[in-house]
Amino acid sequence: MIEVLISIVVLSFGLLGSVGLQSFAIKSNREGRLQSVATTLAREYAEMMRGNKDVGTKTSTADNPYLLDDKTIKALSDLPSAWAYCLHTGCEDGGVLAASTPPAPPTPNTAIQKKVAQSEVLEWMARALDELPSAWIRVCFDDAPFDSSGLPQWTCTAPIGGATVNSTIVIKMGWTQSALERGQTGDAALQKADTRPTLVFPVTSGNDK
Repeated sequence: MIEVLISIVVLSFGLLGSVGLQSFAIKSNREGRLQSVATTLAREYAEMMRGNKDVGTKTSTADNPYLLDDKTIKALSDLPSAWAYCLHTGCEDGGVLAASTPPAPPTPNTAIQKKVAQSEVLEWMARALDELPSAWIRVCFDDAPFDSSGLPQWTCTAPIGGATVNSTIVIKMGWTQSALERGQTGDAALQKADTRPTLVFPVTSGNDK
């Protein structure tokens, strides 16, 4: 009888260990999926900037909607209220873009390109905030994306002498994750986005030549 009880106790510990490993595997799988989603989104953002190079190479937030370095975006309401999504109706500027016959090469129109950039950021940001839990996002020129301990930081350090078209832009993304330490509950069991960026994605927008 004692042997049976001992066997049951040992089996119980084994089952508890198995459940713990399975729980950790599920948690790791979720974090890996979110990391993959964030990387894909950051790569897409970089391609948007390269595809709209005339705007994406601007170094001022007033001229380049892709730069979001004045504050960290936590909701769509953090974006300028004047921005509007125009890709479904056409981003004309002061008139309709008429097609010629035969079609002529398009003439760059910075005002239209800027509206396209605003629309792209709005659409991208809506997806990013939806797919990443409690996400924080910042896009800026940054010469020091990591602190003295080698950890990522939200603060953006502008290049010495000012940004140029060849300066590196950094996409910083953070979201709520499970804490690394086991046995914690409530808020202590979560690593929130306000602590540090989870992903730091450097990108060059190209040059203006």
